[in-house]
Amino acid sequence: QGHNGSKWDSNPGLLVHRRVSTWARGLSERIFITFLSSCAVMQEHTVETAHGVLHVTVHGTGNARRPAILTFHDVGLESKSCFSTLFKFEEMQEIVKNFTVVHIDALGQEDGAAAYPAGFRTIIGVGVGAGAYILAKFAMCNPEAVEGLVLINIDAEARGWMDWAAHKLTTLTSSITEQILTHLFSQEEMSAGTELLQSHRERISKASHLPNMELFWKSYNNRRDLNIDRSNTFKCPVMLVVGDQAPHEDAAVECNSKLDPTTTSFLKMADAGGMPQLTQPSKLTEAFKYFIQGMGYMASSCMTRLSRSRTTSLSSSYSMEGSRSRSRTLSQSSQGGQMPPSPSHTMEVSC
Repeated sequence: QGHNGSKWDSNPGLLVHRRVSTWARGLSERIFITFLSSCAVMQEHTVETAHGVLHVTVHGTGNARRPAILTFHDVGLESKSCFSTLFKFEEMQEIVKNFTVVHIDALGQEDGAAAYPAGFRTIIGVGVGAGAYILAKFAMCNPEAVEGLVLINIDAEARGWMDWAAHKLTTLTSSITEQILTHLFSQEEMSAGTELLQSHRERISKASHLPNMELFWKSYNNRRDLNIDRSNTFKCPVMLVVGDQAPHEDAAVECNSKLDPTTTSFLKMADAGGMPQLTQPSKLTEAFKYFIQGMGYMASSCMTRLSRSRTTSLSSSYSMEGSRSRSRTLSQSSQGGQMPPSPSHTMEVSC
């Protein structure tokens, strides 16, 4: 049941979304407490839930005094293919050493999964696409359990009639693999046939759990509107991330316009397609570190190599109207500068 009292469908294809509140709360209690003593090194676990068995990967410090960083992948991916590049990136290790990281594979989405059958008190959620929607839903239902959200390629709205008709037509003319790829990659990337795209096309088309992916895909396309507005929004700091060439750019911009500007950061990554966590891990790591520092963690953390070398510099401009701060825009320039260490203003960032 959603936060607004609406019922979730009982279709097996919606296993990932229905009862998000009770499912995620029970999941957090079982995963975080059980694995606290064993997450100093990367370990894989299976967790029994009321809706099936989840595959979970845990690594990091096991520091229960800080929130865990919990990730949720997009359609057509699992935690490894979605987040491995980002969390194994050299500059990200400083964050990993200070937090426990929990990667969750949606039901039946891990490699080799069977077909679907007929500790920590708080988290910092990191979600991509469908995973961003799920974590956003969880945060709306359980605001006390979420200290911060990083939402990449978020689309918080249900499909409109035009989108629904276009999707129906696409299902008649394109394979499930191609449908998922157009969700993950921009038109420019699809036309260019990049090496990353080709590798994901091969991985998805040959996946033994492709029927499960299709159910996850249908579930996401049947999502309901989160009904976010200034009076019904997240109670925690939020960083929205999208590439300037991503297929979800308009949806992310629309979501940003509805969030509280005093607690929202908006990162628009230049020359980035649909998967910035894979194509630009350096810039995303930099932004993630600032976001965490703005929440009061890792205050003594030094600048990353990216900032020290000044390969990217940011300048900011903003205006004040009385005591109320307007939106802040940061864009790539030749003058040095640093991103503010606190997500206290809405920021549109091109980097």
